[in-house]
Amino acid sequence: MFNGIISIRNKNGEEKVKIERPGGSLSPIWSICWNPSREERNDILAVADWGQKVSFYQLSGKQIGKDRALNFDPCCISYFTKGEYILLGGSDKQVSLFTKDGVRLGTVGEQNSWVWTCQAKPDSNYVVVGCQDGTISFYQLIFSTVHGLYKDRYAYRDSMTDVIVQHLITEQKVRIKCKELVKKIAIYRNRLAIQLPEKILIYELYSEDLSDMHYRVKEKIIKKFECNLLVVCANHIILCQEKRLQCLSFSGVKEREWQMESLIRYIKVIGGPPGREGLLVGLKNGQILKIFVDNLFAIVLLKQATAVRCLDMSASRKKLAVVDENDTCLVYDIDTKELLFQEPNANSVAWNTQCEDMLCFSGGGYLNIKASTFPVHRQKLQGFVVGYNGSKIFCLHVFSISAVEVPQSAPMYQYLDRKLFKEAYQIACLGVTDTDWRELAMEALEGLDFETAKKERKKRGETNNDLFLADVFSYQGKFHEAAKLYKRSGHENLALEMYTDLCMFEYAKDFLGSGDPKETKMLITKQADWARNIKEPKAAVEMYISAGEHVKAIEICGDHGWVDMLIDIARKLDKAEREPLLLCATYLKKLDSPGYAAETYLKMGDLKSLVQLHVETQRWDEAFALGEKHPEFKDDIYMPYAQWLAENDRFEEAQKAVQGRRG
Repeated sequence: MFNGIISIRNKNGEEKVKIERPGGSLSPIWSICWNPSREERNDILAVADWGQKVSFYQLSGKQIGKDRALNFDPCCISYFTKGEYILLGGSDKQVSLFTKDGVRLGTVGEQNSWVWTCQAKPDSNYVVVGCQDGTISFYQLIFSTVHGLYKDRYAYRDSMTDVIVQHLITEQKVRIKCKELVKKIAIYRNRLAIQLPEKILIYELYSEDLSDMHYRVKEKIIKKFECNLLVVCANHIILCQEKRLQCLSFSGVKEREWQMESLIRYIKVIGGPPGREGLLVGLKNGQILKIFVDNLFAIVLLKQATAVRCLDMSASRKKLAVVDENDTCLVYDIDTKELLFQEPNANSVAWNTQCEDMLCFSGGGYLNIKASTFPVHRQKLQGFVVGYNGSKIFCLHVFSISAVEVPQSAPMYQYLDRKLFKEAYQIACLGVTDTDWRELAMEALEGLDFETAKKERKKRGETNNDLFLADVFSYQGKFHEAAKLYKRSGHENLALEMYTDLCMFEYAKDFLGSGDPKETKMLITKQADWARNIKEPKAAVEMYISAGEHVKAIEICGDHGWVDMLIDIARKLDKAEREPLLLCATYLKKLDSPGYAAETYLKMGDLKSLVQLHVETQRWDEAFALGEKHPEFKDDIYMPYAQWLAENDRFEEAQKAVQGRRG
């Protein structure tokens, strides 16, 4: 009300809460608005009065925080985007954006007269403004991403006035409340720089611990700066202003300045000693430069025909990857300026910080991983690649960043296919499966690259030199020497496997464990397989039977039509071994030996199969005798019998058979 009082009433008009603003009639209430957010624990009322203040109250009437001075008479207040921000307009002839706590962030739009109303379109970022002179304006608010990344630390703006630092590996987060609009963020090693409207804050980590997330203020530069990009180094701040770079000390003193030929499109710190760091700079005219913080002269690395969008340098500083305005990723040799290769559909690129020849680039909804000059390995992924460390790729999607674990198997096998074992080992160290590690070791041994094979063993925790040397001897064809070393290292089973795989069964027998039935069976089975493959089927049958592999023995006998051997096996089998007995009976029936097949079915107690056998072979007397003893099978006997009689023109007998009687 005009007297500075706010009355909160129920739907019947009864007053429940009365709030009196300081100043009374000198602070007439001009606009109020409830926060629509469902995430707030309490109902919050925003109040704008002509004491030129904005204040906040709970439903109980208790004030939240202190009054916020405005320096103008507010005529309208409303919440924006589900209660995250506030829109305010009035005698200052403009609409301003505030945080939900009343911190001014900036101007939405300037007008020619007082602003009397401003409202946001529900669930959108559009704002409509009505003024004293009758004009209506329509605005779209776009919130840019303000962030910085260094290796596995990502800093980003939250709620416009806070900075959150996220450790991408441990997922730890720390919030730094600035209580002012955060304009720029830069992070490098243990430094964090935050630009606010009137100052720059430089933070440092409490300790050198890689997982430490505690930051403290190191320096403050109390000065207003206008810049497009901000970079922090160990002892300096770098400001980018269109074509100009300025280097400031943490005390705010300008130490150096570089003037470029064209607009600066990209800048990145590429490491170096404190106070002497190197910067990688990409320009709109396609020029790429390297600048050292302690050197006034910029070094031109190369110049291409198209504007630079994104840059990165390989771990050894020998290769340069560039994404240009045509969405092409180009990779150059820095020393020779030679274009090594180029790939289309790229919006950002990053080299692997642990591997010289690996890079990844994103674009078109895909993540592309390229090792050396091999073909690209592609997988679906939305967003922008911003970092590549070991087996983790860091991707920015909308306003959040995530670490994507990428198996390195595909590039490792690309190197293996070309017998580049040392390079394959480097890739494997980034992260592959145990199976991939073993494959690498085997390929290296076969390629006689024993050094790589030995490294692989050590990587997996194997330190037994005798065992490694035994593998080497086996690949060199020195099998007996290998067997001795396997035995000495306590791995006689490996000697057994080696001799068995080589079909050197006489030597293999020397390494059988003391009466171990499993090893004995394995050896005999392998020997039988070998005999079968070299066209010695009878020897194979005997070995399979000896090893207890009856099914394999029966299959060979059946395929060769050896009825005598089949019935011999069937008679020696236990009646509980149904699978081999059933297979025997099937082969005997197929080989026109129904009597032996019947004997086998009878041994199994499989009367249904026995009835079916008698019917199929038209041995009706045996079938009827079985039917007399087991009446449940009569229908299975008489119906086929009736059909057989009818087919042989014995219709009267067939009619009786249908009735379950013999003719």
